[in-house]
Amino acid sequence: MVSSLAIASQKNTARVIPIMPMMFACLTLIFASIAFLKAETMSQAPLTMVGDFRPGGLLFGHITTEQAVYYRGEQVLVNPRGQFVIGLDRDHEGDLMLNIVQQDGSKVMHKFVIQPREYRIQSIKGVAKKYVSPDPQQLARTRSESARVRTARQQLSFEDAFFDGFIWPAKGPITGVYGSQRIFNGEPRRPHYGLDIAGPIGAEVIAPAAGIVRLAEDLFFSGMTMVIDHGHGLSSSFLHLSEMIVAAGESVEQGQLIARIGDTGRVTGPHLDWRMNWQLGAVSVRVDPQQLVKIGENRAE
Repeated sequence: MVSSLAIASQKNTARVIPIMPMMFACLTLIFASIAFLKAETMSQAPLTMVGDFRPGGLLFGHITTEQAVYYRGEQVLVNPRGQFVIGLDRDHEGDLMLNIVQQDGSKVMHKFVIQPREYRIQSIKGVAKKYVSPDPQQLARTRSESARVRTARQQLSFEDAFFDGFIWPAKGPITGVYGSQRIFNGEPRRPHYGLDIAGPIGAEVIAPAAGIVRLAEDLFFSGMTMVIDHGHGLSSSFLHLSEMIVAAGESVEQGQLIARIGDTGRVTGPHLDWRMNWQLGAVSVRVDPQQLVKIGENRAE
């Protein structure tokens, strides 16, 4: 018997596009030894996974539509073509374990080896004091804003055009990478979970994949911020914008102009901070956007 979530996904009428080989070209070159792995299992159940098998990676899986996938006790959304995604957090430990439930109710556990990853330490000076040590009123504001951002990321939709691949949301040099430990004015802070792309104020920001705008607000730390729901629990966030061209509730297509680069919030210069989150019930992880786009295509013309 197929579970109710799998049944719901089969009723979805959203456009489904197969994963294009181009999307994984760079992954194949960089992670040749790990780009395509088969599950270690006692069964020959048809399960395949492809992607960056390191902390911060986003993995694309495929099963037969008669099966259901469970990860950390939560059922994973599978589209009518048997496609699904799994996100790995920055500090993921151990192997990836997926529980596959067959149509007859039998269960098979699959194991994928996750490779270690190292992160940079980045020192940033010249940050305004209020952004390093906020006062009680500012802290109260940030708590309220964080709750709204979490709500935006937790909205589950059956959108799945992102299986066709992602494109860069902006052109420019990379000035900050995912997972790096941030030190502001000499004070250690939590890791950086985004990809920073430098650019002049007003430079275009486009949608890296189709989706629905879930949030478009001016926030304390991240300034003008937009969250786009790509479906299957996967969302993109765009921080420090100078202008937001689309509003919450609007649907956007890949490549559509959605905003402009700015220097709002806690920044030392204009840039786009692009972040990606994957949400599965109580499981919430931040993944590395850079693994999903082609190296070199971010260069300004």
